[in-house]
Amino acid sequence: MSVAASGVCNADIGTADAVGSGITFPVTPGHEVAGTIAAVGDQVEGWSVGVRVAVGWFGGSCGHCAFCRAGDVVHCPERKIPGLSYPGGWAQSITVPADALARIPDGLDLFDAAPFGCAGVTTFNAVRKAAIPAGGRIAVFGIGGLGHLALQFAAGLGYETVAIARGEEREKLTRTLGAAHYIDSDAQAPGAALKALGGADLIVYTASSTAPVDELLAGLNTHGQLTLVGVDAGSVTVPAAQLVMNGHTLTGHLTGSARETEQAMEFAVTNDIRPMIERMPLQQADDAVTRLRSGAPRFRIVLDTSGQ
Repeated sequence: MSVAASGVCNADIGTADAVGSGITFPVTPGHEVAGTIAAVGDQVEGWSVGVRVAVGWFGGSCGHCAFCRAGDVVHCPERKIPGLSYPGGWAQSITVPADALARIPDGLDLFDAAPFGCAGVTTFNAVRKAAIPAGGRIAVFGIGGLGHLALQFAAGLGYETVAIARGEEREKLTRTLGAAHYIDSDAQAPGAALKALGGADLIVYTASSTAPVDELLAGLNTHGQLTLVGVDAGSVTVPAAQLVMNGHTLTGHLTGSARETEQAMEFAVTNDIRPMIERMPLQQADDAVTRLRSGAPRFRIVLDTSGQ
């Protein structure tokens, strides 16, 4: 695959550090990749040179385990991840299993397509697979690389949306992304503020720190769900009585299959949803990681392999 664009994700930071046991050099991070097929293996069917494709956090599976046979390929115990299982997309070319390929629809630029392999499909699935009834209210906690897409998907699917972020200066942007309401988590406890709005049927949690989860549960309606898609190495403390008495569900969501990535991109084209990206040349990958560590990007860095 000839790489045109490759996203920079928080998960790439650890890969780029290349520390700890089991590291094999050279290390090539990158799991949000978009480009065109440059060559096809002898046993591959259904793909041809020149087709525009994307590869994401799902980088292939065994195809024969119980999860694969049930269609749940992202939980395959042998699932591959670009940048970890094999050299990733911070390069001019990448070789991937055919089952990892997602066809990019017409109308979607390669630089917009790249983040759909991770941030896009993850948030799209987190919203739609929650199966919230029509007319429900969905809150997105954390309006960053994941959250700004989750907010657009929730609005595009017709839900009443609530954006929760730090600082009043972010309200204007979240309104343009489809937020019907805004909660400044610096000014008020977000769970209590969400409850005052009428409560949420789903909270999509995209922040990296899990510390605020406990208080946020107060903002869920009866039978409400809180789905974690942004995590750190910490733990979540849940008041058991509150969970039981209100029928709350606390769950985690990982990523999506290649076909689900295609569906996310197709939905984005139909509903004019795009990631907000900052383009940087591949040669500045180190600078991109530095910017990501500092929280500077708004909202997704995509590396340009052309060097322009």
